[in-house]
Amino acid sequence: MDKSFCTFMVAASLFSGAAAAAQVEVTWQDPDSYQDIRPSNQSRVSFRKMVFADLEEYLAKLAEALPENQTLSLTVTDLDLAGRVWPSSFLGGSGGTDIRLVKSVYIPRMTFSYALNDDGGNTLQSAQVKLKDMSFMDRGRVNRNFENLSYEKAMLKDWFDKTMQQTAAN
Repeated sequence: MDKSFCTFMVAASLFSGAAAAAQVEVTWQDPDSYQDIRPSNQSRVSFRKMVFADLEEYLAKLAEALPENQTLSLTVTDLDLAGRVWPSSFLGGSGGTDIRLVKSVYIPRMTFSYALNDDGGNTLQSAQVKLKDMSFMDRGRVNRNFENLSYEKAMLKDWFDKTMQQTAAN
């Protein structure tokens, strides 16, 4: 398997217990070139796995709104998490643990292509997407401090709600 591609297929029902939901396929294309998926206090490999799994699970949850005979496929080509990782010594700390500093200038971004297909393989919609949330810190703070990747998930939810609104209504 080419190390520059990580592909996962997730049935939304696995995470939610729902009887019927669309399938989600996520390909993380060349993740070594992503702008920022740096950990602050764990290994890069385990942090990357956690980020990918968390976002895949969230996309599967969003896909519960789609008909079960559809498949949402995403190929992610870049990811830039909210905040920046700084060495603790740079920020005045004396410990060896890096710190992710979240400020309004360090916005979350994500670039991907997607296709929504029916069970016959017909493409219902597709596009190249460049998401960024310049006002991510101005949104409500519900669960932001307790949920991993809350800013990125809010950005994906906004995109999903706007983009898949017609499809989910059918």
